[in-house]
Amino acid sequence: MGVAGNMRFLRKLLGCVNTVTEYFVSVLFVLMVVVVFLQVIFRFLLHASLPWSKELSRYILVWLSFLGVAIIACIFFGAISGSAVACVAAIGTILIPSMVRRGYDAPFSTAVQACAGTLGVMIPPSIPMIIYGVMTGVTIGGLFMGGILPGFCVGGSLMIVAWIIARKRGYKGDEKPCAAHIWTTFKDAILALLMPAIILGGIYGGVFTPTEAAVVAVVYGFVIGFFVYKELHFRDLKEILVNSVVGTAMIMFIIATSSVFSWILTAQKIPQSVAESILSFSRNPVIVMFLINVLLLFIGTFMETVASIIILVPVLLPVITQLGIDPLHFGVLIVVNLAVGMVTPPLGVCLFMGCRIGNVSLEEITRAAWPFIMVMILDIFILAYVPWISTVLPKLAGLY
Repeated sequence: MGVAGNMRFLRKLLGCVNTVTEYFVSVLFVLMVVVVFLQVIFRFLLHASLPWSKELSRYILVWLSFLGVAIIACIFFGAISGSAVACVAAIGTILIPSMVRRGYDAPFSTAVQACAGTLGVMIPPSIPMIIYGVMTGVTIGGLFMGGILPGFCVGGSLMIVAWIIARKRGYKGDEKPCAAHIWTTFKDAILALLMPAIILGGIYGGVFTPTEAAVVAVVYGFVIGFFVYKELHFRDLKEILVNSVVGTAMIMFIIATSSVFSWILTAQKIPQSVAESILSFSRNPVIVMFLINVLLLFIGTFMETVASIIILVPVLLPVITQLGIDPLHFGVLIVVNLAVGMVTPPLGVCLFMGCRIGNVSLEEITRAAWPFIMVMILDIFILAYVPWISTVLPKLAGLY
């Protein structure tokens, strides 16, 4: 390659990191805050969500009570962290043991939490959506808004499957709490519940950028942790900083190397060749979308989500552009597709995290997760052929 070639490669590597650092580090700051403040903030989110789900189960689906908490909590947590693995780690640590103590089967409890954790990358703010937005120029605020309805659709379908299985196995919800308990837990949780509203409301309202939103979240989390809930101490700062630096360095390296590979593909005009090959097979958007979905589901089983986006977007974007498919709709679709890969072997990062927390084998959790995976795949094809689901909110909000 020579000295000149090596220097050009190094400059490209560093340039790829600089391109996404501003956005990515901002989300990692939010992730850092949430993970470290788990015992501070999520404790109150759990106490708040639990009575509401019990109240719902009293009149609608008694079997949904604790299962609803697991999935709803992931929706809340996804609105803070933007990471599926962090979602499983943070919420699963508390809820999986609690569900097992209440008589739920351990593999089933772990599978529910692992699959619900994928909502962390669908519900904004989403790390993969930020990467896609930086690469394609699609507005990040529009992508965030576009992920709301798909995230709720997937979450709702997971609840339905969980309810069906729970009813079949005879799992029951807890007793109905009194109104005073509901009000007390709501007051305890209100400051924690405000964090997603502050992050997303500020971004959508144009008050601050995603980077500034991360800074606001860090300051807000520290104030709550140190002075309100008083469960954070200065001795925790070292662990916070070390974890954030290690996590940032690891993912930045993945992004940098994947970006260089994407640059090589572009330089060799491979995306154009792939686009021509696909379009020579069929120019029917329905068929091409089907093939792309199958490809994304396959790739997601063995490749990390961020790396998949960086490598595949330059290849697939020319195809969807020629077919007139909305780039925002495709961005949401690719994120949801690759999220399913987080719960499918052999990679299945959420499955492995769930195995560690629930103390179950990969075979056990995989068998328990298949009903949820199948309904998520069904959601993907609904989303693929009904683009309105991902584009209506950004258009109504004037973000796209």
